[in-house]
Amino acid sequence: MALEAAVVVGVMALALLLRPWRALPLAGPPWPWLGWCAVMPLLWGSDQVSHVPLLQPLSGACLLALMAGWPLAMLSLLPVALLTTVLGGLEWAVGLSRLVWLGIVPASLAFGLGLAVRRWLPHHLFVYILGRGFFASVLAMWLSGALALWVQGTPSGSDAGDILIGRWLSAWGDAFLTGMLVAIFVAFRPQWLATYSDRLYLPAR
Repeated sequence: MALEAAVVVGVMALALLLRPWRALPLAGPPWPWLGWCAVMPLLWGSDQVSHVPLLQPLSGACLLALMAGWPLAMLSLLPVALLTTVLGGLEWAVGLSRLVWLGIVPASLAFGLGLAVRRWLPHHLFVYILGRGFFASVLAMWLSGALALWVQGTPSGSDAGDILIGRWLSAWGDAFLTGMLVAIFVAFRPQWLATYSDRLYLPAR
C-alpha cells in the first residue's frame, strides 16, 4: 500500500506541475471526456456490480489518456477511484490499488507506447487507430496486470498462471473497446481526442 500511495502522490504532483488545464477550452472539459469518466467506475467495479469476485474489471484508462492527454487523465482518475470506492463499498486500500493498477499504470504505459508509435511508425490514420488505440492498450493492460501480480503477490488459493491468463484476456477486451471507440471518434469526432491531429495522421493530398 505504501508503494501505491507513493506512486499516486508522485504522479499527481507531476500532473499538477504540468498545469494541463491551460489547454482546456473556456467552456471547460469536453463533455465526452466527462461522460467517459462517469462510466469508468462501473468498469472498475464490475466485479462488485456483478457479484462475481473473480471477474477481471475493465479499465478504460487507456481511452481516457487518448481523449484528455496524460496529465489531465491522471487528475481525472482521482474522482473515478473515489466513486468506485464509495459506490462499490470497497475498502480504501482496494480503491487505492485500483487507482494505480486500473488507472495510473495502464494509462501511463499506453501513453508511453503511443509516443513510441508516433515516433517510430508512419504517421497514418490506421497506425493511430491500431497502434495507439488497440495494440498499445493490449500491451499496457497486460503489463499493468502482470506488474500488479508481481507487486501484490498471488491471492491465497489462486494460481499465478491462471490469473495472468485472465488478465491477458481482459486486456484484449479493454483494447477492443478502446480501439472501437477510437476508430469511431477519428471518423466522426476527432476533436474528442487530444492525441489526434488530422495534420499529423492524414496523408497530404
